[in-house]
Amino acid sequence: MKTKNILFLSNGHGEDTHNCQIIKAFTNISPDTNISAMPVVGVGNSYKNLNIPIIGPQVNMPSGGFLYLNPLLLFKDLRKGLINLTWQKLQTIWNFAKNCDLIMATGDIVVAAIAYSTKLPYVVFLSADSSYYEGQINLGLILPKLLNNPRCLKVFARDALTAQDLNLQGIEKVEFVGMPVMDNLILTGKNLLLQPELFTIAILPGSRLPEAGRNLSLLLQLVRKIVKVMGVNVCQFRAATVPILMLELEAIAISEGWQYQGRKLTFFTQEDAIEVICYEDAFADILQHSNLVIGMAGTAIEQAVGLGKPVITIPGEGPSFTYRFAEAQTRLLGSSVQVIGKKLANNFTLQEAAQKIKEALGDQEYLESCINNGLERMGKPGASKKIANYLAKYFS
Repeated sequence: MKTKNILFLSNGHGEDTHNCQIIKAFTNISPDTNISAMPVVGVGNSYKNLNIPIIGPQVNMPSGGFLYLNPLLLFKDLRKGLINLTWQKLQTIWNFAKNCDLIMATGDIVVAAIAYSTKLPYVVFLSADSSYYEGQINLGLILPKLLNNPRCLKVFARDALTAQDLNLQGIEKVEFVGMPVMDNLILTGKNLLLQPELFTIAILPGSRLPEAGRNLSLLLQLVRKIVKVMGVNVCQFRAATVPILMLELEAIAISEGWQYQGRKLTFFTQEDAIEVICYEDAFADILQHSNLVIGMAGTAIEQAVGLGKPVITIPGEGPSFTYRFAEAQTRLLGSSVQVIGKKLANNFTLQEAAQKIKEALGDQEYLESCINNGLERMGKPGASKKIANYLAKYFS
């Protein structure tokens, strides 16, 4: 019997993460199917962590895939060989497709078009498009043809509103089953050294260096403002960082006037010491135990919202987490997320953000609304298994 092959396409870090959750579920259901991946953007670290073979060249571009946020980044990508790299990736996908049976494409029109170009059957998870952005998705001329093509077996939407919108626009095979990244939040039992009587604030600086380091510096400044507004011994702070950022913590501490020792950042005031404890392996635990999140990230903020957490964000330098990105994020994720300021956060912005945090933590009605909003925007856990079941059915 011929071995079956499935290729997962994605165009972005968040999309890689979605696909990896689907892959985990699919492996349990269909262990005899060969799985390969091609991240159209970036180097696919999420796939590498799962030991999923990546079929083509991987290069980190200056834009990190965020070309729509700053067109100038396109020129940097072009100088680094974007056209040649894209052509190489396309050729690799087309060659691989000759011995492949099914494509799972997660992202936007780009991966849907690539899946279509292979002449194979394909499933699309339209994770980058939402009707919450504009009220109605502008499908254009090409996307309906890609999604209504007979070889497109199924379309998964990122929320119920989008599924309804696409349905009204003539995409009948669309369904919302939830967001796969919500299946990635399993508690590890890590001891976070929490004091139950204090508010817990999670810090999410993002995952891409050097931007995540700059973000963390800003968030540490915000922590000091929060303590000034809330008072000492009211809040405790836990940062969820990627391993590579842990290596930068000492330098960040020095630049911000903090001290760093054994995963703990400390700032000494006349009254007390402010502590931020950092973990590279306790993301789900920190999120689940938090009362509120301060962050400058993409997928991680979505996961926080899905868990019903209120989120305060401040614009950074970018390239990914800028005001433009943060503002779009608030449209996508609704009232759970509040972005403070329209430019790179300054002293005034940080002061305002600290005040908003105090207000949010004291507003029980708002905190309850965040739980309902999270379910509406991100769905219940279990999406990975539902999508994996659909893919496995094709092979049965």
